[in-house]
Amino acid sequence: MANHNAVGTTGEPFRMDLERGKIREFATATGSTNPEYLDPDHPVVPPTFLTTTFFWQTGNSNPWEAVELDQKRGLHAEQEYTFFGPPPRAGTRLTGTSRISEIYTKQGRRGGEMTFVVQLTDFHDETGRLVAQAKMTGVETARPPAEET
Repeated sequence: MANHNAVGTTGEPFRMDLERGKIREFATATGSTNPEYLDPDHPVVPPTFLTTTFFWQTGNSNPWEAVELDQKRGLHAEQEYTFFGPPPRAGTRLTGTSRISEIYTKQGRRGGEMTFVVQLTDFHDETGRLVAQAKMTGVETARPPAEET
């Protein structure tokens, strides 16, 4: 069961260096042919590249554990990215900070009450400008899925 007291929990800031090779690998792995993502010198990050944040969040930088969802009943419900200007390019150093912004419930049609948790991650560049925000929504169902027989 989700810990509603986790709302407002903020992780420690973490650094994310946008590397040219990693951007190209990500674009290739996702099947992109957009030349801006494959530019040999200064590729722009594909919007979903910020998903790789999970590789950079170590220690106390990820507040998600404070939510205490039962992973047997957990699902990744939604992922959204907002950019506040052009997407960053290779060579940029971002500082990310994640926080649990809300927890709410809805009645499901088949599985009973569902608990939704929203985590926001703000990304600032070296100048302190807010470059992007990732919004991740997880859900916990009222009961685990039925086991197959």
